[in-house]
Amino acid sequence: MASDACKKYCRHYFVCDINDKHQIQCSAKNDIAFYLTLIAEVIEVISLFSIEITCYKFNLYCGIRFVDGIRPLWLLLSLFSIVFQCMVVKFILGAPCVMILLIRNWRRRHLAMDQNVEEFLQSNNFLPIRYSYSNIKKITSGFKDKLGEGGYGSVFKGRLRSGHEVAVKILKGKTNGQDFISEVATVGRIHHVNVVGLIVYCFEGSKQALVYDFMHNGSLDKHIFSRGQGISLECKEVYEISLGVARGIEYLHRGCDIQILHFDIKPNNILLDRDFTPKVSDFGLARLYPTDYNTVSLTAARGTLGYMAPELVFKNLGGVSYKADVYSFGKLLMEMATKRKNGDVVSEYSSQIYFPLWIYDRLCKELEIPMEVSEDDRKIIKKMIIVALWCIQWNPNDRPSMRKVLEMLEGEVDDLQISPKPLFYATEMSRRDDGTWTDEGNNTISTTSTSAITYEDFHLECTSISITQA
Repeated sequence: MASDACKKYCRHYFVCDINDKHQIQCSAKNDIAFYLTLIAEVIEVISLFSIEITCYKFNLYCGIRFVDGIRPLWLLLSLFSIVFQCMVVKFILGAPCVMILLIRNWRRRHLAMDQNVEEFLQSNNFLPIRYSYSNIKKITSGFKDKLGEGGYGSVFKGRLRSGHEVAVKILKGKTNGQDFISEVATVGRIHHVNVVGLIVYCFEGSKQALVYDFMHNGSLDKHIFSRGQGISLECKEVYEISLGVARGIEYLHRGCDIQILHFDIKPNNILLDRDFTPKVSDFGLARLYPTDYNTVSLTAARGTLGYMAPELVFKNLGGVSYKADVYSFGKLLMEMATKRKNGDVVSEYSSQIYFPLWIYDRLCKELEIPMEVSEDDRKIIKKMIIVALWCIQWNPNDRPSMRKVLEMLEGEVDDLQISPKPLFYATEMSRRDDGTWTDEGNNTISTTSTSAITYEDFHLECTSISITQA
C-alpha cells in the first residue's frame, strides 16, 4: 500500500522512493519524457490536493505539512511553478508544431498545383518534347550563358545535341503554374512564321523551363531606340518588321481554332531571328477563349504600363476584347515609326508632352515630322503613324481589327484617313472649380470611381471617368 501511495503522490512527473523512515521522496525527471508527460497530463495536477489525505491515511510523510489545518504557501507556489513550466514547454514545442503545419499546408497547395499542371500536360497531345531538369542543365552547360532576366524568370542560351541553338526560359518557382500553362497552352499549339516556336518544355514541380529557338538579333527594342545596343535598321526594314508583327497577332486572334489574346505586346516581346524576321513571344499573360467570344472577363488588369489598353483599367469603356492587343500594337507601331518611346518628352518641338498627340497635330496641320529621311521613307513613316493613331483610339469600338490593320499597312498612304484625335490625357485637360475636368473641345470629364492595379514592380491608381459631350 505504501508503494501505491508513493506512485500516486509522485505520479509520472518524478522518480519515487521511500526511505527507511517511511518518507516519500520525489525527484524530478530530467529528460524530455518528463516534459512530454507533464504536458499530456497537466490537467491531473489538481489531483495533488487529494494526495495529502492518502499520506495521512498510511502514516507517511509526504513533504507537505499542515499548520492549523491550512495548506502552506509552498503547495500553491509549487502548482504555479508547474503551470508556468507547462506554458514554457508548450511555447517551445508549439512553435515547431506551427511551422510544421505551415509547411504541410504549403506542400499540400503546391502538390495540388503540380497535379493540375500534370493533368493539363497529360490531357493535351499537341505538346512538344518533354525534358527532365537534368537535361535542361546539360543543354545550358549549367546555366552558363545568361541572356536576360525579367519578372517571369531568367533566359539562358543553350544548344541541343543536334547543335541547334536555343533559348531556355527558366520560370520562377514562386509562380502558381499559371504562367507555365499559359505559355505551353498557347505556343505549344501555334505554328506560324511570326510567332516564336516552343521546342522543348520541362516541368518538375517548381523547376519549370521552356525552350525556344534562339533569336540571334535579340528583341526589337534594341534596334529601334538609340542606345547603341543593336543594328540601326533602315525604314523599309522597320516597316517589314511591323507587317510581320501584325500578321503574327492577327494569326493569334483569328488563325487558330481558338482565340488567343496576348495582353503584353511591346518591343521587348518581339524577337528577331538571324534574318530579322519578327516573332511574337512571351505568352505568360496570354489567355485562350473561343473564337465566338466578342468580349472576355478578366479579374485584374494585365499588361505593361505604357502599352496597356485603357479598357483594362477603365471599366466603363466596355468589355475587354482582342482590341486590347490592337491598342498595344498601335503603341508599338508608333515607336517603330518614330524610333522613340511614346512617353518621351517632346519639349524641343512643343510645349505638349504626350508624343502621339504632338504627332497627330503635325499631321492635321500638314506639317512635316522633323526626321532626316528620304521622301519614300517619309511616306512609309506617315502611313505607319496614321495606322498607329487608329489603333490607339480610346474607345475600343473605334479601333480596327488586326486584319484591317494589315490592309491599311499594305495599302497606299493617300488612301488613309486621319483618325479622330487621341483624347483625354492629362496634358490636354484643365480642372474646374467643381472638381470636373474639360478637354480642348470643352467636353466635361468627371471621375466616378478609383481602382488600383499592380503589375510586377509597378503600381498605378486609376480613376474611372464619365464623359459628357459639349
